[in-house]
Amino acid sequence: MSSMNLYYKEARYDLLSIMRTPGFVLPALAFPLMFYLFFGVFFRAGAGADYLLVTYSCFGIMGPAMFNFAAGIASDRAHGWLTLKQLSPMPFSAYLLAKLSTSLVFSVCILILLFSAATMFGDVRLHSTQWLLLAVVMLAGSVPFALLGLLLGLSLSDKAAPGVVNLIYLPMAFLSGLWLPLFLFPGWLQQLAWLWPSFHLSQLGLKVIAQDQGNSVLAHLGVLALLTAVLATICARLFRRR
Repeated sequence: MSSMNLYYKEARYDLLSIMRTPGFVLPALAFPLMFYLFFGVFFRAGAGADYLLVTYSCFGIMGPAMFNFAAGIASDRAHGWLTLKQLSPMPFSAYLLAKLSTSLVFSVCILILLFSAATMFGDVRLHSTQWLLLAVVMLAGSVPFALLGLLLGLSLSDKAAPGVVNLIYLPMAFLSGLWLPLFLFPGWLQQLAWLWPSFHLSQLGLKVIAQDQGNSVLAHLGVLALLTAVLATICARLFRRR
């Protein structure tokens, strides 16, 4: 079997296994769309539908990245599949890239749903280059959240992983200004938003539509790159311990 075919099959089987899990598929696709329609279209919470499209796009792509890695890897560890994968002749990178590709497939679906809702119901009008750039920014920005999910999946039991992901995912989204515009928050909460990767990703997306806070692109990219490097280093050490 060629190397490329092996990577393809691993990605395909991982996607099929997730598609057979309605408890993951339905919330992952429905919640970002439902929240955007409610807060971004019907009750705009002090911001325009285009602003909230960006923040809810960020909220949407975080979920599949974190949950697929955290819950999936924790479950594979508990049932011995992770050990089997590591002992098999298959390159272990195929396993990780399969998880990432599944997350990206769901992220693309979420972005299509949100972009369609924004156009049809929110009267959002962007240039074609803005739509494309916004999608690229969001998809590329899912990597640090995937690594965070990987860290949780390597550290937690299969029963604890989903709950802990929610304890991190939902407060981080709220405190980053993804549900409500950050300018509605007290000043000290606005300053604390700099701690969260979701804030930096949303600001990069908002810069595409010229509605960000005006900070440097390099500052946001630097924080995300640093976080990605730190998480990757920690995950690599956890793998070596195994």
